[in-house]
Amino acid sequence: MAIEYDPATINCREACINGCVLGDRCPNLEHLATARKFVSETSIERMLQIAAERFLPREERSQPPD
Repeated sequence: MAIEYDPATINCREACINGCVLGDRCPNLEHLATARKFVSETSIERMLQIAAERFLPREERSQPPD
């Protein structure tokens, strides 16, 4: 028996631990599209730089390009 989830009240952090359970009804599809765009357009070197900077004090972080 499959559990029926409500997109308006679902806790994705718990329900989707092994993957999205809502499919096309997912309330976070916009975020997925944004994340996919970021990954496809950002070099691995830049991603590693972003990750490393998370551990630096705020004043030592590089500024994003204008």
